[in-house]
Amino acid sequence: MKLTIRKRTLGTIPLLEVVQKSNRNELLPLIVYYHGWQSAKELVLTQGRKLAQAGFRVLLPDAANHGDRYQEMTRIPSLTFWQSIHTNLFEFGFIVNHFKKLGLADDRIGVGGVSMGGFTTCALLTHNPEIKAAACVMGSPKPVAYRDRILTRAAEMNRFYPNDYESLLSWIPSYDLSLRPETLAGRPLLFWHGTQDHIVPYEDTAAFIKENQIPNIRFIKEDEKHLVKGPTMDEITSFFVREMVSES
Repeated sequence: MKLTIRKRTLGTIPLLEVVQKSNRNELLPLIVYYHGWQSAKELVLTQGRKLAQAGFRVLLPDAANHGDRYQEMTRIPSLTFWQSIHTNLFEFGFIVNHFKKLGLADDRIGVGGVSMGGFTTCALLTHNPEIKAAACVMGSPKPVAYRDRILTRAAEMNRFYPNDYESLLSWIPSYDLSLRPETLAGRPLLFWHGTQDHIVPYEDTAAFIKENQIPNIRFIKEDEKHLVKGPTMDEITSFFVREMVSES
């Protein structure tokens, strides 16, 4: 089947829309899929294609400071990282609303992402009950723990950080899924994480799973580093089909 990949700009948000060519003007289940840190929307295009082939309309946005929105990374520890995630959270509803107004999306909304995009995915679940299913790939449901780890590391390396670092990032606890697991509210959530991941700690995801042993959470762990391979993308696609298409 042929796919169409359309480059759009919504306000200041560059994104790729990936959909089957024959269905591009039809109402379809929608998945917003976020790329990782110091990456770009094009680098999750393979996943986007797999999801589109399965019948979804897939939107791949560039996060702030990335891709077509590239800005040089600040030397203040983690500022660009958290700013990019925060902007994703601001923009999610705007993106979905745009496609609903076009008549191309309804209440079948899914979210996923890799690394920084996985952080975004878990954070979105805390405030967006309209999300039906989500996949966090190499991200973390514990952003407070990650924030604190960065601060500790910066202090050890004698790097500058603001004295009010935690206050400046005071929005993070409200979007920490591990601190607000009730907001998941039974929705299907897939985690995939490599046990040898030294960029986003596997241990945080594993701890969340241990703390929340409920049937709607699926956890796949593999002996991998911070890398997503084809079979993992197929697992993610199958998950969304099962939770958003097969059940509808």
